[in-house]
Amino acid sequence: MSRRDQIRMTDEEVAAFLEGGKTLQVATIGPEGAPNLVAMWYAVADGKCAFWTYGKSQKVVDLRRDDRITCLVEDGDRYSELRGVELRGRGEIVEDRAAIDRIGEAVAAKYTGPVDDNVRAGLAVVGAKRVGIVVHPDRVISWDHHKLGGAY
Repeated sequence: MSRRDQIRMTDEEVAAFLEGGKTLQVATIGPEGAPNLVAMWYAVADGKCAFWTYGKSQKVVDLRRDDRITCLVEDGDRYSELRGVELRGRGEIVEDRAAIDRIGEAVAAKYTGPVDDNVRAGLAVVGAKRVGIVVHPDRVISWDHHKLGGAY
């Protein structure tokens, strides 16, 4: 078995890792063809990574021109602890108000706790100028160095 195969996560491990991940690194293709890389809070909704952002942000402008996207969630401080999931695929811009609100609520719940009516009202105000982005991966690349048992 190759080293690459040894550290690859199963589908279940990928799903659990993404659910528990902290920050989604999001890369789109900028106007000059160079990557535009930003860090976003995100949630997993219906099995897909999703986040919300201002509709006029550079990443949305980029996705309207070219919907290719690459996202990364990673963690670990030492080589033997490194884990990550890279998603390569298409970024879907969501402009349906109810769907945007659901994404915003999922992100808020993940990072700040339960969403009640007061939080929901605040999110509606903040979300008025936002769109949702749902990541549809064509390829998932994963690694978990814990699986090496400390061996290199």
